[in-house]
Amino acid sequence: MNDIRRTILWVIFGFSMVLLWDQWQVFNGKKATFFPGPATQASAPAAAGKPNDVPSAVSTTLPAANPVASAATAATPKERFEVSTDVLKLTLDTEGGSLVRAELLKYPDAEDKSKNFVLLDDSKDRIYMAQSGVVAGSTGGAFPTHKTVMVASGAHSLAEGQNELVLTFTSPDVGGIKLVKTYTLRRGAYDIAVKHEVINTSATAQSAQLYLQLVRDGNNPAGGSSFYSTYTGPAVYTEAKKFEKVAFSDIKKHKADFEKSATNGYVAMVQHYFASAWILPDGVQRNLSMDAVDIGAPLADCCYRATMVAPLEPLAGGASKVVDAKLFLGPLEEKTLEALTPGLELLKDYGYLTILAKPLYWLLDKIHSFLQNWGWSIVALVLLLKIAFYWLNAKAYSSMAKMKAINPKIMEMRERLKDKPQQMQQEMMRIYREEKVNPMGGCFPIVIQIPVFIALYSVLLSTVEMRGAPWALWIHDLSAPDPYYLLPLFMTLTTLLQTSLNPAPPDPMQAKMMWIMPMAFSVMFFFFPSGLVMYWITNNVLSIAQQWIINTRMGVPPKFNLPKF
Repeated sequence: MNDIRRTILWVIFGFSMVLLWDQWQVFNGKKATFFPGPATQASAPAAAGKPNDVPSAVSTTLPAANPVASAATAATPKERFEVSTDVLKLTLDTEGGSLVRAELLKYPDAEDKSKNFVLLDDSKDRIYMAQSGVVAGSTGGAFPTHKTVMVASGAHSLAEGQNELVLTFTSPDVGGIKLVKTYTLRRGAYDIAVKHEVINTSATAQSAQLYLQLVRDGNNPAGGSSFYSTYTGPAVYTEAKKFEKVAFSDIKKHKADFEKSATNGYVAMVQHYFASAWILPDGVQRNLSMDAVDIGAPLADCCYRATMVAPLEPLAGGASKVVDAKLFLGPLEEKTLEALTPGLELLKDYGYLTILAKPLYWLLDKIHSFLQNWGWSIVALVLLLKIAFYWLNAKAYSSMAKMKAINPKIMEMRERLKDKPQQMQQEMMRIYREEKVNPMGGCFPIVIQIPVFIALYSVLLSTVEMRGAPWALWIHDLSAPDPYYLLPLFMTLTTLLQTSLNPAPPDPMQAKMMWIMPMAFSVMFFFFPSGLVMYWITNNVLSIAQQWIINTRMGVPPKFNLPKF
């Protein structure tokens, strides 16, 4: 009876892991790995479209922005130009003063190391832009939007010894309102100060609203993996509801559920390792909205927009109002994000195990500050965790050693009573009682540790510092798979070695499951980042060493139990 229970537990555990992995893929906006359903995301653009035709929001939250401008605006040709700091290379468009491309100079492209990583882009293959403008309030009217052509002034690059670069976009008078947008870029910073000055040029009072939006297509970034999933899509943070991710599919189906109004927080677009975010100061009222944008063939329904709308107090004739905002465009470095605004560090999303993952990242960062190598830091962190869980592991391995010691007696009894299953189960329970062995004693101590190692997995998968970080020998990027598959092969061997050291279950089906599950699990690691594979190898090697020592001390010589299929 006990063998049947253990077999059932193994099957349930294995199937649960498959379902858990499958649902994790779905939760992060990817297709299910094992049970794929119909695709919910927009397909990739087939040809060049017209990204500048993205209309202003047409939802109930954000009033429609009228792109109609004055005759002077229509006559002014729009242009694009580049602006550079030591960490950012930006392309801005005089149409709306929008940011239409952002290269991160400290981060190479994942597929072509000779090029810079591109976050924002407006091309035939991708749409991802940061825009802002003014729309009408209760009094109505047509004001300067991201479709209004503006006049740019200011330097285009940081001079030697200069720490700030200031660039100004001034709109024409549209409907009695003029918008002056000032970008301030700082050396070494990924956050950009964006000051919006709304000027009432008319003699009558005007009611206006400032909007800030991020527009991007619904496709996953290039270079993603089919074997592990990371989130791509919008996110919202408010003090009331904290961090909320909003799937593209929910936006398209009008089922998005998030906080719609707040006086704090931000809206963002998140992808693996990087994000963009519009941030308004605390105390400024803002309405939050997300919608799918149809920009016409061939890119119909491919774009999604995360927007903040800040209603302004009525402006008297000749009066003006200044709203300071920040635009973050950069890597998800935890310390940098924490310093910018409360809750921004949650863009580096650890999921449900954040309470465990954050201390693990803190410890990993401290180790790295001493070792100066992320690969060896991973090894050292796993070593510290194994030391912390030494007594739990010792209890588990002691239980396994006892099972291994009585295994010959169990096998002899099973052969002798193979035609009497009921008597076999009774005899097996008698042997366990006499030998004081708990068959499940080796499982519970290990189960307790599983959340910690899953949290560490999340840390290693989401830490941008691993991107492009070398370890040693042929491993030049811990965020990329091993180019020669040597680490995954070694991991598979250590996994099989660890399995062979465990006592062979008496039940043949259970014995097969003990080999099939780790082998199937190991296959996925051939496509995992090297840093994750290193973490698993270290854990395996230390577990094997501890198990070997405990077995020897208990007088149970280590023996390899090879599979019999």
